[in-house]
Amino acid sequence: MDSTPIPSRRFDIVIIGSGVAGVYTALCAPDSLSIALITKESVEISNSSLAQGGIAVSLGDNDSPELHLRDTLYAGAGLCDEDAVRVLVEEARPVIEDIRIRGVDFDRGAGTQLSLGREGAHSQPRIVHAGDTTGKEVCDKLTALLLRRPGVTVLERTMALDLLVSDGTCRGLTVLDEPTGTIRPILADRVVCATGGYGRLYAHTTNPEVATGDGASLAYRAGAALMDLEFIQFHPTVLWHPRNRTFLISEAVRGEGAVLRNLSGERFMTAYHPMADLAPRDVVARAIFAEMHRTGTPHVWLDITSVDRNRLESRFPNIFRTCLGYGIDMSRDPIPVTPAEHYCMGGIRTDLAGQTGIRGFFACGEAACNGIHGANRLPSNSLLEGLVFGRRIGEEFRDLALRKAASPEPAGSEADAGGAYAPASPDTAASSPDRSHPPIPPLPPLPPDETAALRHEIQTLMSDRVGIVRNASGLGAARDR
Repeated sequence: MDSTPIPSRRFDIVIIGSGVAGVYTALCAPDSLSIALITKESVEISNSSLAQGGIAVSLGDNDSPELHLRDTLYAGAGLCDEDAVRVLVEEARPVIEDIRIRGVDFDRGAGTQLSLGREGAHSQPRIVHAGDTTGKEVCDKLTALLLRRPGVTVLERTMALDLLVSDGTCRGLTVLDEPTGTIRPILADRVVCATGGYGRLYAHTTNPEVATGDGASLAYRAGAALMDLEFIQFHPTVLWHPRNRTFLISEAVRGEGAVLRNLSGERFMTAYHPMADLAPRDVVARAIFAEMHRTGTPHVWLDITSVDRNRLESRFPNIFRTCLGYGIDMSRDPIPVTPAEHYCMGGIRTDLAGQTGIRGFFACGEAACNGIHGANRLPSNSLLEGLVFGRRIGEEFRDLALRKAASPEPAGSEADAGGAYAPASPDTAASSPDRSHPPIPPLPPLPPDETAALRHEIQTLMSDRVGIVRNASGLGAARDR
């Protein structure tokens, strides 16, 4: 056995993931702390940057946090944690004010007032937005600030593998340096998981290729509890085109007056829900699925031809331009759409401070589950959740900064791990009162062609058996396979 000390690096905090949750957590942490932000691709690739619609916040004269709370509970089918939702809606306004101060630029209406859009299941217009690329605006501005901040190291193409857990406390993690194929440890006092969801388990998804559930998996292996994994949101309106079946047509398009029609041109949502085309996403997705099944067609139409072309080009520049590139002028032509996997409500179970069952290990954003979304996320609550709980976690690290000030230690330097910590196993992982999952036996690596075939089989199985409409026999077959 090679007893040579393992070279490692040490930081006060390691954040896994470069979406809005991870970046804002880093920005809200005390300046005196050394932070490593790792991402398995480049820093700008994340689900957050693809978010089109906007961020929900009660700013209108007829709106309030209480109404926002009611809408969230309703969309979540009664399965939300009300305390968590209350935190979300009450801390929305100060978070939006903070990121505006940091340079995020939202669309404005008359005068200095922010323009407020409306989306499905919202009783009031409350979506602040930056055209139809809100996620990109937020991520670009906040990431630029983070890259200029002293004490922050960004490690791109670095994949988190396993947490390092000793005596029930997270001490860091092992990572794969993708360009060199080297596995090495990074030691830290706190680790934050902001890796996003697991949408790539499905064949048809709006998620980027990085959304493969790494965070939930490494947390599970370390002994953390997972929660609500069965709640998967399918976005009702994703472009159906031979050359593109992953491009999202924002919920905000229906908020601006678009209606859904079947291939006979009939408006059908009025028969499925009192809110018609602005019903909750799960209702709309199932209705579209039912219409496609009833008519034997692969898609339905999203019709916004009643809205002026100039308004469409200014409000939805990216969607308008993309559709036009596929020969669809949305001011004159209905858009062919179909549902696709979009968002995971479940994830690593946390409390309202983002803490998991492993000391020193936190989670936020889509990787986490604190009960806010219940069975179905209210549109535009996702970026908001990443911001609100990223800020809460960042502020949790004040005690670490105070301790560091009292007894400073060098951070971010080469250190000797010396075999002191090892990846958590079912025998040594943090004990948790909720930990009941069995150990995962190690598997030998598969050849690339077998890996690709297995991935395809998993995605097909999940889409066919664990999709929009499920039944006992299909779920049983998927579980057994």
